[in-house]
Amino acid sequence: MFSLHEPPLFTRLRAARRVLVAGAGGGFDVYAGLPLALALRSAGKDVHLANLSFSDLYGLPSAVWVEPDVAAVGPDTPARGDYFPERTLARWLALHGLPSTVYAFARTGVAPLRAAYRALLDHLGGVDAVLLVDGGTDILMRGDEHGLGTPEEDMASLAAVHGLDEVEHRLVACLGFGVDAHHGVNHSLVLENLAALDREGGFLGAFSLPRDSREGALYLDAVAHAQASTPGHPSIVNGSVAAAVRGDFGDVRFTERTAGSELFVNPLMALYFCVDATALARRNLYLGLLADTVLMRQISSRIEDFRDGLPRLRQPRAFPH
Repeated sequence: MFSLHEPPLFTRLRAARRVLVAGAGGGFDVYAGLPLALALRSAGKDVHLANLSFSDLYGLPSAVWVEPDVAAVGPDTPARGDYFPERTLARWLALHGLPSTVYAFARTGVAPLRAAYRALLDHLGGVDAVLLVDGGTDILMRGDEHGLGTPEEDMASLAAVHGLDEVEHRLVACLGFGVDAHHGVNHSLVLENLAALDREGGFLGAFSLPRDSREGALYLDAVAHAQASTPGHPSIVNGSVAAAVRGDFGDVRFTERTAGSELFVNPLMALYFCVDATALARRNLYLGLLADTVLMRQISSRIEDFRDGLPRLRQPRAFPH
């Protein structure tokens, strides 16, 4: 039973003792899960962080590998180059006296990614809940929209976690409503998809990340640290969300990477939209086609083949107000 005084996401996780918070879409997605992980840790839960990685994991030393396709990254894990979001976050966690291991999943197809998740769950002694976090909202696309954003990594993560029937709670939280417009996502269709999930009992509501909360303040600090640590490739998603959390509005400039485009930073970007992962997977029109994929490029080609066979796509719709 849900209540107005507690977001349904936290109601679902109330009885969970050990939670894995995992970035679904690669890059800096795990940072979008940091405030939730901090809140759950404050509630007395054993929380672990993971991320689908864009980094060159196969160059890491053998000692960091938990199993094939999943590595335990710490503040001192050696790597080539400065783009290593998992290590950057591990270093920030260590600076704040927090558990500083961030698990990194290799960028693979669904079958090995699901095996890597299972290996990590065994390594952790099992978990009661997996909370996938998307920086943006394109994980909510069902497949017949005119624009899907960048679905490959999100769908690999969703399909992998959907197959973990042994985990009692599998949930998805999205932070950064509107940031995927640059990749062709129409957010009226995002809202339509959320409404459909709500009718089926799969929408777990929305809530904001307050700037004056401990979690909000630490998130802003972590994003600033990541931007300073990775000056050549800062996260546009988390930079936009951080600007929204600070109360900025409109075409906010925080990196040269957005030169030539117009941003629309606004309070909706600081909202978490939460759904049940099983309900979300059930509504996806092509997720079952990805179950046996081994490589990420197989996911791309199967999504393309699926969309080529659709009689029509749902067209973008403008907000009426």
